[in-house]
This record gives sequence, C-alpha cells and structure tokens, in this order.
Amino acid sequence: MKKEVATEIVDLMVEFGDRLNQSVAMVQKNCSEDELVVYRRAAGKLMGTMLLDIMNPIFDEHPDLKSDRLE
Repeated sequence: MKKEVATEIVDLMVEFGDRLNQSVAMVQKNCSEDELVVYRRAAGKLMGTMLLDIMNPIFDEHPDLKSDRLE
C-alpha cells in the first residue's frame, strides 16, 4: 500500500477509535449499567477489528506509522 494512503487510513482509524471512545462515555453517562456493558463490548470488538485487521497489516508494511500512542 502506498504510504500516503496508509497514513490517511491510520489517521482515520485513530479518529474512529476516538469517536467510539466518546460514544462509550455517552452511553456510560446516559444509560443503564447493563446497556453500557453490551455497548462497550460491541465498541471494543470494532476497535479490535480495526487494530488487528486494518492497522496492524499497515504497521507491518510501514512500521514508522505506528505512533507511541498505539503501543
């Protein structure tokens, strides 16, 4: 993958992860504990998929794109 494309995808995945974290915080403030548990699990699955299936293959090809924040 071209480095420019890889960089843009990594930036988007980080942004999406941040947005998912924001959504979990919103659910935590406004929903029941049971709803939070279910939602947090679903959001975690999405974040795991983004890391394992999208970002890690990019980092394998372009290790310099992996920021300290993702260690």
